[in-house]
Amino acid sequence: EEGIAVLILPPLAYAPAPFANAHAGTLSIRPETLTALVVDLGSAIAQRGVAMLALANSHFDPQQIAALRSAVHALRAAGRLKVAFPDLTRRRLAERLGEEFRSGACHAGSYESSILLAERPELVDDEARQRLPPLPVSLVEAARLGRTTFVEAGLDLAYCGDPAAASAAEGRKRVAELGEILAEAVRAEL
Repeated sequence: EEGIAVLILPPLAYAPAPFANAHAGTLSIRPETLTALVVDLGSAIAQRGVAMLALANSHFDPQQIAALRSAVHALRAAGRLKVAFPDLTRRRLAERLGEEFRSGACHAGSYESSILLAERPELVDDEARQRLPPLPVSLVEAARLGRTTFVEAGLDLAYCGDPAAASAAEGRKRVAELGEILAEAVRAEL
């Protein structure tokens, strides 16, 4: 809509995820691996004349965020391309994503479940979701207290927030807001 040519790379399927390591299906990578991959991808697209790399992140394990921040710093320091990275863990952006997100109690809660209901409802076990009671445990606070896993934080089922309150309508609203946040980051870099 704004006359900017865009290429969308495939999503990265693996990430640093030590908070979830105790749960089946988690395949965590080292933060250094993610940093190196993002730097290498940024360098490769810069060699092909791409002027900017915009990162859309929805995984908030502290090691993931640190790895992405390191990659952004390295890419900017190299000076070969611009990097747009709206860090949703920063208060000014988190404020826009609803109370549950702001509280930090949003892993598989209403915030994330709403997005899935809007975008990929076939991935949601709706019957199980509706039976889950609210669990107002802030992962942000847990990390500040030195907790390093969901289990240590009191999330035996790896969720917090209120998944039963999720809706596709709320998810569409959040997806639109996330899109606008990314677009603003791109515009700021331009």
